[in-house]
Amino acid sequence: MEPITITEAGLADLAAVQQIARETFFETFVGSNTEADMQQYLAENFSDTKLAAELSNPDSWFFVAHEGEQVIGYLKLNAGKAQTELHEDDSLEIERIYVKHAYHGKRIGQLLYEKALSMAEDKKVSSLWLGVWEENAKAIRFYEKNGFTAFSKHIFRFGEDEQTDVMMRKVLV
Repeated sequence: MEPITITEAGLADLAAVQQIARETFFETFVGSNTEADMQQYLAENFSDTKLAAELSNPDSWFFVAHEGEQVIGYLKLNAGKAQTELHEDDSLEIERIYVKHAYHGKRIGQLLYEKALSMAEDKKVSSLWLGVWEENAKAIRFYEKNGFTAFSKHIFRFGEDEQTDVMMRKVLV
């Protein structure tokens, strides 16, 4: 395995971010959702227009994990009004950490999480928070291992399906 690097992505990286976002989301959730809901979600949430706006938002950050030249995962963080729900000034939201299945178990998700933690420390926020699908036990265990605890639930719209996310927080101070 070549060394893993993590770089911040910008608007010029739209195609690479879009590819890894679609690929990893599909891999993660295709077995638990209908084809129609999957296609609707991918089209709406990873369109050129939506991703360009997110990549241009000064309160959102994308970080891409590479093995050599190959993109293998990514992280999306949000602050303030860019957050999907809480809009807290003293926290960062981890909106997405996704890694290609071929790289699961190789600490890529942990490296991306550590980048989120480093950003939180740099921004001097008091906590990190996220929403994770209640049926994604592997992700819930990952976040619990890293000190997150559940504090609420919310509805996540996936195509025509309403799913429940567990909201989790890690207090940093």
